[in-house]
Amino acid sequence: MTETLGMSGYGIYVWSTFALTATVLVYNEWAARRRFRSVYRDIEVRIKALENRS
Repeated sequence: MTETLGMSGYGIYVWSTFALTATVLVYNEWAARRRFRSVYRDIEVRIKALENRS
């Protein structure tokens, strides 16, 4: 098991790259959802403003 995870001495590079990639993917998903909510709220505010003007 240790030999498999160690990958003949390259395990630290492989697993750190894997962890960094996973972190970037999770951050991208979080940032996209946050931006979506922000834009959606802005659209709601603009629609309400237009409705109130009429």
